[in-house]
Amino acid sequence: MALKETLKQKIEEFRPRTTRLVKEFGKVVIDQVTIDQAIGGARDIRSLVTDISYLDPQEGIRFRGKTIPETFEALPKASGSDYPTVESFWYFLLTGEVPTQAQVDEVVAEWKTRQVVPQYVFDAISALPKESHPMVMLSVGILALQKDSKFAGFYNSGKFNKMTAWEYVYEDASDLVARIPIIAAFIYNLKYRGGKQSAIDPTADCGANFARMIGQCKEYEDVARMYFILHSDHESGNVSAHTTHLVHSALSDPYYAYSAGLNGLAGPLHGLANQEVLDWTIKFQQKYCKDVEPTKELVTKALWDTLNAGQVVPGYGHAVLRKTDPRYMSQREFCLKTPGLKDDPLFKLVAMIFETAPGVLMEHGKAKNPWPNVDAQSGVIQWYYGLREWDFYTVLFGVGRALGCMANITWDRGLGYAIERPKSVTTPMLEKWAEEGGRKF
Repeated sequence: MALKETLKQKIEEFRPRTTRLVKEFGKVVIDQVTIDQAIGGARDIRSLVTDISYLDPQEGIRFRGKTIPETFEALPKASGSDYPTVESFWYFLLTGEVPTQAQVDEVVAEWKTRQVVPQYVFDAISALPKESHPMVMLSVGILALQKDSKFAGFYNSGKFNKMTAWEYVYEDASDLVARIPIIAAFIYNLKYRGGKQSAIDPTADCGANFARMIGQCKEYEDVARMYFILHSDHESGNVSAHTTHLVHSALSDPYYAYSAGLNGLAGPLHGLANQEVLDWTIKFQQKYCKDVEPTKELVTKALWDTLNAGQVVPGYGHAVLRKTDPRYMSQREFCLKTPGLKDDPLFKLVAMIFETAPGVLMEHGKAKNPWPNVDAQSGVIQWYYGLREWDFYTVLFGVGRALGCMANITWDRGLGYAIERPKSVTTPMLEKWAEEGGRKF
């Protein structure tokens, strides 16, 4: 059965569950809201629904119920690789089922048709000032695709039907996830390789094709596969995923929605963090261990110097997690099993910080979570393989995050989720309730 037909069956089977929950249990209270949550960014308020992934504070991310190691183990592998293809992961995110190799091959073939990017998209990107940030270029490229949105065409046809609307979102979403690596490679080559462009390899899966298009080595094919999968989704509350969901809830098509999500991802408190961690790590190396081995004693002292100077240790801590980010561990394992990379001086420093920082941060006592997140590791891998233009790192993040965002909004339409519209209160209202010791219902 083709992916779209499988997804149709899944959606139609799932719809009665949400209908029953709203009809029979719609007034059941699942959370309470406190003043610090209302002022502090709605942190930890249970008010979003997604079955694509779930972030457990102690266990980390689960994709469709599977941990990262379980996901990598279960999915069919790329030819000659220990890693799954991005296409197999896309099938898994959409359906919750581990695809057969034949089903993966079908998606790979489908993406080969979908990934042809119209020339006007490249023209729009090329018309921007060359010094434009690559995330601006990516956002513009995604918006340029909107002209041919199948969902927008369906809505404007006068035949809009909310029960079948998901099918047109699926078409746009599938086009977007197939094309965004091509657009990203075009941007990289335009900005950093003198405009030299490489053709799509008709024989390669998504990760391998991206590596070849930006002139990378064979090993980097697995880096791309791993990176795109690890950065795909982190439940719905993060800025890029939530923004995409929010904008699409107004029935804006996937291109409008994901361009907005990318603009959120570009923020220094979200997707920009990986390049900031790398910058800090390189400066740390130059200052403390440029010509010496990064021993535990040396790194411990340097970390205390950093904290005592009122600075933070970038890449450590997470808004939800209370243990080492499994995405960090997955990338660390890649480094440790890759000859050359495991002996790279910058990786050895990152590894020593990993062994040392949690203890220092716990003793320091101010960090809620002293463990590393994904950003503490990801930039080092890119740096090792020569991709040292760290302004581009958020674009890589954006390619991966498209998978989760597009899977989520396809299901949003499949289940007919409403436009998102939280209720606001005023500061005087909060002050009144505070004086009363809590709102009286």
